Amino acid sequence: MPCQPFRVRYSAARKVRKDNTLIISYRAKQTLAPYGYLLPTIALLAALMVLPMVLVIWYSLLDNVIVNPDPEFVGLENFLTVIRSEVFQISVANTLYFTIMSLTFHLVIGMLFAVLLNSTVLNPVVKSVFRVFYILPWMFTATITAIIWRLMLNPSGVVNFVLAAIGATDGSTEWLSSSQTALHTLTFINIWAGYPFYMVSLLAGMQGIPSQQYEAATIDGAGDLQKFLHITIPHLTPIIVSIAMLDFIWTLHLFPLVWMTTGGGPGHSTEMLSTSTYKLAFSTYDFSMASASAVLILLFSMAVAMVYIRHQKASE
Repeated sequence: MPCQPFRVRYSAARKVRKDNTLIISYRAKQTLAPYGYLLPTIALLAALMVLPMVLVIWYSLLDNVIVNPDPEFVGLENFLTVIRSEVFQISVANTLYFTIMSLTFHLVIGMLFAVLLNSTVLNPVVKSVFRVFYILPWMFTATITAIIWRLMLNPSGVVNFVLAAIGATDGSTEWLSSSQTALHTLTFINIWAGYPFYMVSLLAGMQGIPSQQYEAATIDGAGDLQKFLHITIPHLTPIIVSIAMLDFIWTLHLFPLVWMTTGGGPGHSTEMLSTSTYKLAFSTYDFSMASASAVLILLFSMAVAMVYIRHQKASE
């Protein structure tokens, strides 16, 4: 009998420990369960993205990799060689021109069309027709866009025919085959293909602005330009920054449209970072240099992406 209180206390303590263990086990399961569901996706991403990225970074530090069964470790020598090469410098200049001009005119044209489609002047039926017409370039893939414009810009194509008919040119301009016009023409094609993304995004932002703000500004005597500058633009600024950064990243390593229209030529007049890297890998089979060039593009894209992420966190 004297031992009974001790046994009761021992049984109660054991029960408490068992309950705590069950609680901890339950919480652990609750914590780890989401990661279990994500594990297949994480494994797939690691196999398709992380592993190739790590291999490319490793190849960029070796000399004559893949072709040579015993490549030599050269460190940053490949990066220095790539940066000093004339083709890389030309491709950097072309890529910056192509990207900045595309981004600028994407924004300007997208904004103009978004304002037009958001206005109350046009009939709703007319706006619906214009909306379909303006978004049409976004429906084409890069392959279709390249084929269409190569046919239209052919020396005997419709563009030269129309320009010759109105007396603007002699009708024999080599738009994609001349080093003087190829880069500008390619930039124009990319502008035509990309402005609908801005138009749709900005139009959605405009339709979300409260109409009471415009009514209050009208009562205060503000004109259309003042309302656009002091109401529309401030509301659209987060959207503009976001889509501009995304567009910069996408255009920076754009490959299909460039490759299927000019292939980086004539000469190196339309050579981009993407096409020069591709040629290093699959034309000259210099995979070490191609890997170094790809890593440089990755670093530049990651720098812009970090700015985009910081902006998104700040806006939230």
